[in-house]
Amino acid sequence: MPPGDPAPTPKISYPRLAVFVAFHALALAAIWTGISRRALLVCAGVYVFQLLSVTIGYHRYFSHRSFKTSRAMQFVLALCAESSLQKGVLWWAAHHRYHHRHSDQHDDIHSPKHGLWWSYAGWVFDAGARDTRLDQVRDLAKLPELRVLDRLWYLPTLPLALACYAAAGWSGLVVGYVWATILSHHATFANNCFAHIFGTRRYATEDTSRNNWFLAAITLGEGWHNNHHRYAGSARNGFLWWEIDPTYYALVILEKLGLVWQLRQPPSELLEERDAPASAAE
Repeated sequence: MPPGDPAPTPKISYPRLAVFVAFHALALAAIWTGISRRALLVCAGVYVFQLLSVTIGYHRYFSHRSFKTSRAMQFVLALCAESSLQKGVLWWAAHHRYHHRHSDQHDDIHSPKHGLWWSYAGWVFDAGARDTRLDQVRDLAKLPELRVLDRLWYLPTLPLALACYAAAGWSGLVVGYVWATILSHHATFANNCFAHIFGTRRYATEDTSRNNWFLAAITLGEGWHNNHHRYAGSARNGFLWWEIDPTYYALVILEKLGLVWQLRQPPSELLEERDAPASAAE
C-alpha cells in the first residue's frame, strides 16, 4: 500500500495516551496475583462478552440498524457494550458511521492510508477524536438515556470488574478483567486497520476493505469486512455458509428469544456476485 496522506491534523492527547499505557501496565500485576485456571476461564468469558456486546450493540445495531429491538433492550445493548471501555454509545456509532461515509478517504481518521500505527490505535489519542459527532447520530441523540450513558461510558464496566473479582479474586480482576478488556480493544483495533490491508476482495467497493478469516475468528465475524462494506446494513457479515459469523448466530438466538427481530439480510443477487475486480481505491 502506498504511504498516502498523513493523518488528518493529528494532535495527540497525552493524558489519554497515558491512561491507555497505564491500563496496559496493569496487566503486569498478574506477576503478583498469579494466573489461575479459573481466571483464564473468566478472561475468555469476558472477552467473548465484551466483543459480542460491541459487535451486536455498537456495530450492527447502533451504527447500522441491521435489526430492530425494543427501547429497553436497546438500553441493555448500550450498557453491555460500554462495559468494554470502548467509549460511549453515541461516540462509537458516530465515528463508525463517519468511517463508512468517508472510508479510506482523507477524512477517514483510521484508514491505513494515514500510516499503520495511526490506523491501528494512534487515532484514538487524537484530541479531535474525543468529541462525539452528533450530526452523525441524530436518531440516537434524541434519546435521553443514551445521552446519559454516553457521558458516563466508564461506569458500566465497574460491575463487570467486580464480578471478575468475585469469581476469581485478584487474579480474576487482573487476568479475567484487565487482560480480556485489553484483548477486546486490540481485536477491534486490528479489524479497523488490517481488514483494509490483508485479505481477499469479493466486491469492488470504493475502499480497500478485505475479507480476512483470521480477523473474523478473533472478532466473532467482523473480519468479513469486504462483505460488510458492500452491504453494511446486513445483520450478518459472513455472506457464504463457510464464512463463520458468531455475532450473527448470537443474533439468531436473541431473535428466537423475542429480544430482537427483523434481522436484515444481504440481497440474493449480491450473494451471487463473485471475484469482483479490485477497485481504484487500492
